[in-house]
Amino acid sequence: MDFGVAIFVTDETPAPADLGRLVEERGLGALFVPEHTHMPHDTVREVDRKYYRCLDPFVTLTAAAAATTTLRLGFGIMLLTQRDPITTAKAIASLDLVSGGRVEVGLGAGWNVPEVENHGTPFDRRFGVMRERAEAMRAIWTHDEASYHGRHVDFERIMSWPKPVQSPHPPLWVGGTGERVLDRVLRYGDGWFPNSRARLRERIADLRRRGEEAGRGRFPVTYFGAPLEAEAVEELVAAEVDRALFMLPSGGAGEVEGAADAAAAMAGRFR
Repeated sequence: MDFGVAIFVTDETPAPADLGRLVEERGLGALFVPEHTHMPHDTVREVDRKYYRCLDPFVTLTAAAAATTTLRLGFGIMLLTQRDPITTAKAIASLDLVSGGRVEVGLGAGWNVPEVENHGTPFDRRFGVMRERAEAMRAIWTHDEASYHGRHVDFERIMSWPKPVQSPHPPLWVGGTGERVLDRVLRYGDGWFPNSRARLRERIADLRRRGEEAGRGRFPVTYFGAPLEAEAVEELVAAEVDRALFMLPSGGAGEVEGAADAAAAMAGRFR
């Protein structure tokens, strides 16, 4: 199993370039960053301050890309229901180009009702919006002249470069653990991005069986937010997870460095 880390990068954590070097130097293969554009006032009391202080992920990952050479650079999770698919497709492709093909995209629909709806997406339609925007981005990346006609996204014969370095495009990891998440992975994803160990082994087996039956092959699984506990990692290994991302604290340099050392040591035990 491979290992990486995830962290809410904020104005109170180490700078993105320093963080990228720190992770790569410890032999951890990936850095994933969540995103929240804002937190509505009435929900701020319910979340940690990192949720409303996190940096824009494109800025974070571009800085990390410039400071590293092999580190995989992941959005985890990108809230696609809060982003325009045409501009997002161009931004992802641009980052994939300047990083030498190291980008990965974890997709989520969002859980905070007013946050999602402040971006113009009705909360009860968020999964349909996410699917159409993901499919539209895929069309833009893989066609010189792209068209897409859906309920929420509609455009005809548009041209957009650069195209991603990775072929056919950066992997799209569908996040979530709801009852229909495996349907979404099979329909428009390249892998699953769960964050709960409940029924994980059973559900991974089901996903891979369905993938083989559909002619899609073996679907990879990246587990987001793995605890730094040997028993938990053993459970992920038994479930045949392909990669685990340890969550680092959004603290100062010393705290983050100590957690990265612990993550590297844990990874070393299971490689």
